[in-house]
Amino acid sequence: MSTILARARLRSAALALAGALALLPLLAACAPAGGSSTGGGSLTPVTLALDWTPNTNHTGIYAAMAQGYYRQQGINLTLSPYSSQVAPEQFVTTGKADFAISFPESVTTLRAQGQPLVSVAAVIQSNTSALISLKSSGLDSVASLAGKRYAGFGAPYEQPVIAQVLSCGGVANPTFQNITTSLDPVEALKSKQFDFAWVYEGWEVIQAQREGLQVNVFPLVDYCMPDYSSPVIVTSQRMIQQHPDVIKRFLAATAQGYTYAIQQPKAAADMLIQGAPKGTFDDTGLVYASQNYLSPRYAAGATCWGEQTLAKWTNYPRFMYDHQAILDANGAPITAPPDYAAAFTNMFLPPCK
Repeated sequence: MSTILARARLRSAALALAGALALLPLLAACAPAGGSSTGGGSLTPVTLALDWTPNTNHTGIYAAMAQGYYRQQGINLTLSPYSSQVAPEQFVTTGKADFAISFPESVTTLRAQGQPLVSVAAVIQSNTSALISLKSSGLDSVASLAGKRYAGFGAPYEQPVIAQVLSCGGVANPTFQNITTSLDPVEALKSKQFDFAWVYEGWEVIQAQREGLQVNVFPLVDYCMPDYSSPVIVTSQRMIQQHPDVIKRFLAATAQGYTYAIQQPKAAADMLIQGAPKGTFDDTGLVYASQNYLSPRYAAGATCWGEQTLAKWTNYPRFMYDHQAILDANGAPITAPPDYAAAFTNMFLPPCK
């Protein structure tokens, strides 16, 4: 798996922000069968839509499958592979999947577009993304990025987020060249067509280092950006109303899987590698290194895995709202603040032990 992972994760949110409603007619053709009613056996069929190809954000899910935690909860889990044509959240809003891996940007915007998604668990407690530049470029401070070429992915929140980071880094006039590209972030920098990019520390930075590429890393949370949990697991209001027991059982098994991944990073990484489709990982060493990075971060600062806070679901979405980066179904910025508290719930998580 190449460095396209970061762009896919970020573009997954951008897809919703750009108006993924237009893609709904495609769902009937490309979505898997889903549903929450018990089938012919004793297990409840449940479908989870992934946000990209299997990666270390998903390790707890693969660990839970390998350890039999879902079956112990009476669930037969099917993973719906990522589609480049349809955002994973759209499978949930149309009932083609019960859950999806998502991001606060997507949840906030899709709710503004009239799709009542609800986040039911935080996969990682904090935002682990960062801006990076090549050390060879000499751009060794946030301030040095001013006016430079940014490898963008086309989301409305990129401009205000990066401007905020530059401003926090001491730039009086935080402007830069925002150029949308289909190149993945690291390849964009290596091409010399761009000067900096937005990536995830737990994957692209590690991959760059393993390739012998030296990069400067500027974590967003170190530069006046509100922290937020990312990614998250979402479901629909329909599921909450009709199948709360399924949500509880699904999250009980998922929490058990992520707790295992926290305690046993190498064994959990083995389960991810073995459970993913053959050929997913061309560098298993990257998977182990990434897992070592993420395992202590899944629940860092929380009482137990999955917990979400109103502060995180308020501060970053409020930043988006204040900078007109939450778009309605017509692509226009919303004119009233969103209901921050309604975007998430902890009520289905298992009790902390």
